[in-house]
Amino acid sequence: MKLTTKGRFAVTAMIDVALHNHEGPVTLAEVSERQKISLSYLEQLFARLRRHGLVESVRGPGGGYNLGKSAAAISVSDVILAVDEPIDTTQCGGERNCHEDRQCLTHHLWASLNRHIFAYLQGVSLQSLVDDAREQKSPSIHVVQDLRAAANERVAA
Repeated sequence: MKLTTKGRFAVTAMIDVALHNHEGPVTLAEVSERQKISLSYLEQLFARLRRHGLVESVRGPGGGYNLGKSAAAISVSDVILAVDEPIDTTQCGGERNCHEDRQCLTHHLWASLNRHIFAYLQGVSLQSLVDDAREQKSPSIHVVQDLRAAANERVAA
């Protein structure tokens, strides 16, 4: 299975939204800046994520995106499938026509691997990835939080 940037970026962006969701709606511009992902690419991904109910958009000043469900209720497989990323290691895309319009000798092996990968990704919640990121004390998380705290202190003063 080759996971393209579409799937990788969608998962990364969803983790970012989940990490910052407690601050209110998260703008794609903020995600773009923090994760170094093109804003136009994020807009395409989030349109798909919204259609699948994984995020909700908030319009107007202070708008952005919130998670559409709790982070614990969103699996990595939900995110990957929402952006139309295939989870398939077979050469034939599951059509069983891999070798001269017949099933190849290893089709069952790769189909079984697909099931294992899918089951694994279903078992990984967005919340567990958020918890991992917080445990690792990711510098990008703390730098942004520190900058916001400093800005809030200046406004309050």
